[in-house]
Amino acid sequence: MTNCRRLVGIDLGIASAHTVRVLDGEANTIAKRKAWPTVESLSEIETAALAGSPAGTRLEVVMEPTGPAWLPIAVFFTGRGHVVHRVSSAKAHDLRRFLSRHTKSNGIDADTLARLPLFDPAGLQPLVLPDSERASLDRRVRATDRLTQQGADHKRRIKDLARQLFPMSPLTGELGVTDLAVLERYADPNTLVKLGLKRLTTLIAKTSNGQQGSDRAREWVAAAEASIELYAGHLAVAFGDLAAEIATEVRLLRAVQVELAAHATEREHAYQCVDPAGLARSLPGVAQVGGPALVAAIGDPTRFRRGKQFRSFTGLVPKASETGDTDRKGQPMSKAGSSLLRTTLVRSADTARKVDPQLARIYHIQMVERGKDHLGALCVVAANLAERFWAVMTRATPYVIRDNDGHPVSPDEAKAIIAEHWTVPPEVRARRRSKKAGKAPQQMLMAHDKPSARGTGKRGDLPQPASSPPHDNHVNRRSA
Repeated sequence: MTNCRRLVGIDLGIASAHTVRVLDGEANTIAKRKAWPTVESLSEIETAALAGSPAGTRLEVVMEPTGPAWLPIAVFFTGRGHVVHRVSSAKAHDLRRFLSRHTKSNGIDADTLARLPLFDPAGLQPLVLPDSERASLDRRVRATDRLTQQGADHKRRIKDLARQLFPMSPLTGELGVTDLAVLERYADPNTLVKLGLKRLTTLIAKTSNGQQGSDRAREWVAAAEASIELYAGHLAVAFGDLAAEIATEVRLLRAVQVELAAHATEREHAYQCVDPAGLARSLPGVAQVGGPALVAAIGDPTRFRRGKQFRSFTGLVPKASETGDTDRKGQPMSKAGSSLLRTTLVRSADTARKVDPQLARIYHIQMVERGKDHLGALCVVAANLAERFWAVMTRATPYVIRDNDGHPVSPDEAKAIIAEHWTVPPEVRARRRSKKAGKAPQQMLMAHDKPSARGTGKRGDLPQPASSPPHDNHVNRRSA
């Protein structure tokens, strides 16, 4: 009976108590409580929710991913055998807006969450907590990603401050170890000029292990002299203070790099435990960093029954917009799920389309026939790469690069096929970059125009694990 269900909505508080609402299967309120993340408090919630229910009743606990507060609740209730749902804030917000038109209370958020299993039962997936190895990998991946972003922010800040001190800054490329050594001690143009060309050359040669020398020193001295001449001692330019700020940023960057290296080492150890065969890294474009990120994001691949479900999980699918018999195409991506997962797939896709003929064909069609720009085409390739990744992890077989007829090919053969058949013409690429020229209309290929040669056939737009025959790989044909 529906009234035997127990739906528990928990509005999580960060520094305050959690608000709890317990409903039965007919949306009748059973209990209203406040809870803290302690065994005693949560046990009281469990007892109140199960009061009057048949033996063996499992609670259906629904909450939003509010900061770190969701984890203790999830661990407690899943450990007791209950079902936990962690729903998106956007979905809860939409239902909350509807319910708040008819009622207004302090517990509306918790009440809204408790009602979600009634309003959208198909849209809720039980939360599956990872084992110790996957949890370790997930934390290391998150830590390295966060530290990588922080390092990039420090580098951008250093370059921005250096451009104030040196309007003709020699920092035109990647910020190297030698550049950091110069800026940490001699970012003040006056100090740099006083150091002299000879001693600066010695410093640069030492920090670059002899890779750079007098030429690079002259660039720095010339930039410093030009800065002194331009600013002419103006009081608005605080050379010493700007130099001190750069030195701070350099030290912070080095500290981040040290921590990043330590976490990256542990991330590799965790990845080897979760994916000892290196299946994720067998996919084209998925390298040292991408492999652990994808494995951490997918968790247990068997929780997705089909590749399309994982594709939707990545957020690389367009939103649905249907009215009557009209299905509007070209909608923006849903962007559901992890942004790190999407970024990893898109970056990997840019490399994969250069070495895999099947992915190169998808990219070519999107650019040449569908009128997409580079990023839009990459997102389509990334979505296909996501399905292939799911197939590789589910079948536990490494990825094999094949031609468009499904035959395995060597890296050189694959590049030759791409160069011959699936290279986007420069004029098309230029037109896609131009906002004024517009996009070409889609080109419809007639049946007699479809090529079937080894390098241009249509059979291969699918995941390619090593043990699978060509005809078994069909998941991506329609999506190309």
